[in-house]
Amino acid sequence: MLEYNGVQIKWHGHDTLTLTKDDITVCFDPYQIDKKFHADVILISHNHFDHLSIVDLEKITDKKTVIIAAKECLEQIKLPCKKLIGIAPNEKIEIDGFKINAIRAYNTDKINPDTKRPFHPKEDNKVGFVITINNTRFYHTGDSDLIPEMTDIKPDVLFVPVSGTYVMTPDDAAKAVKEIKPKLAIPMHYGSIVGTINDAKAFKKLVTTSEVHILSKE
Repeated sequence: MLEYNGVQIKWHGHDTLTLTKDDITVCFDPYQIDKKFHADVILISHNHFDHLSIVDLEKITDKKTVIIAAKECLEQIKLPCKKLIGIAPNEKIEIDGFKINAIRAYNTDKINPDTKRPFHPKEDNKVGFVITINNTRFYHTGDSDLIPEMTDIKPDVLFVPVSGTYVMTPDDAAKAVKEIKPKLAIPMHYGSIVGTINDAKAFKKLVTTSEVHILSKE
């Protein structure tokens, strides 16, 4: 766990992170959750099984939970919750005083050899999220390469994938940090489907423009 500007940051493996402020918890892309907890807000970036996991949603969702998901996810989510909201790139919403912006997420050079198309095509409208908590901007890129839409965001904290194959490599992610210019960068998307702690360590060595913190899994 890391505390940043009064917000607790926890990494639960892969792309799953939680932000907690004043007993309100926001969770990104719950997947392979080991311990049940209550999430006040859940943000789902896209419809792949390791980001939209109904089994894991059930562990942290109740009738007080607001789920905000890329619109391609909505038909699969049938859980009882306070509200289910679909969101598209460039749309904004405010929940529990938190400002949430959806940022486009897609591949530029990670191509599926079977379909000959990107693993995360731009036209699918998959997203990442910028959420402002306690006057601090947290940017979770979702599954993406370095894309032009990222460069003007200016987050305080960046959660960036480093495993390669489907998302940025450590080298790609280091270039993204140089372009995005966060104060703090935290690597994700490793240790589960693809990638290891060595990718996170390689990323940290490559970054010279921002602080990097490798979180331990909760």
